[in-house]
Amino acid sequence: MSRNYKFHNPEGLYFISFAVVGWLDVFTRNEYKDLFIESLAFCQKNKGLKIHAWCIMTNHVHLVFRSSLGQKPELLIGDLKRFTSKSIVKALQENPRESRKEFLLDYFKNEAIKSSNVSNYQFWQHDNKPIELWSNKVIKQKIDYIHNNPVKAGLVYQPEDYVYSSAVDYAGGKGLIDNVVVFQIFDF
Repeated sequence: MSRNYKFHNPEGLYFISFAVVGWLDVFTRNEYKDLFIESLAFCQKNKGLKIHAWCIMTNHVHLVFRSSLGQKPELLIGDLKRFTSKSIVKALQENPRESRKEFLLDYFKNEAIKSSNVSNYQFWQHDNKPIELWSNKVIKQKIDYIHNNPVKAGLVYQPEDYVYSSAVDYAGGKGLIDNVVVFQIFDF
């Protein structure tokens, strides 16, 4: 099996998920989630990332996005993952209150040893499993899936109550990320 699914349409709308190696719960601390959000904002401003839906869970991230400046989606997501990997590992190293520091860094270092294209620390699993979204029904299904993830995990009762997702934007409020492109999907 291929290590990565393919982004066949460079201008397409995609649903992707990517996880921390070993499905480790790194994003239990808000400071690490905030670093990921900063990276998303940078990619929006400087790399043409158009975010339609997003959610950061304890050990994985979901996005519905498209690339708008002609950059290949796989390169855009590769940049995002590389940058967030470095910034979160650095934050782990420098966090004096991180009780799991030694365990996490050792795990990431051991995972890097297993990978031919990673040096030092492997934070993210390699696969993104992109799914191109091609109809209103599929778009709505994926956005609902993303927003209901925290509900199914027992973190909140209502999707819009979870701060680290775009559900509040879809409920008419303002979330943590600027310029989320909310889909207006009508049932026919």
